Amino acid sequence: MAIKGSCHCGKTQFEVNEAPSTVTSCTCSLCSKRGALWAYYRPAQFRLTSSPDDVATYQWGSRTVKHHFCAACGCGTYSESPDWSSGQPDFDNPKVGVNSRLFDDFDLAAVPVTVIDGKNLW
Repeated sequence: MAIKGSCHCGKTQFEVNEAPSTVTSCTCSLCSKRGALWAYYRPAQFRLTSSPDDVATYQWGSRTVKHHFCAACGCGTYSESPDWSSGQPDFDNPKVGVNSRLFDDFDLAAVPVTVIDGKNLW
């Protein structure tokens, strides 16, 4: 069942094909300041349902990850990156990290949170 989400002002809207079974809290400088809880999907499982013109992008460091946010209200919405599960970037298996705090009608408190020590890994 598709889960919909949006930023605060509603200009950036998206959907994923299923609810996450877990979410991730990353302690890196960007994620901790954003306060996002990330749910990860393959690109085919994510769909931006609003205009891409309302999405802005921030990249830092190696510029490997595209961190997207609403150009109007500033909410961090989703990120595009290679798969990092092996500790190295796997560009053949990209992932979309969705800020699960933005899901509509979803009980985020019922989903386990995994903490990644991004502060010391990157």
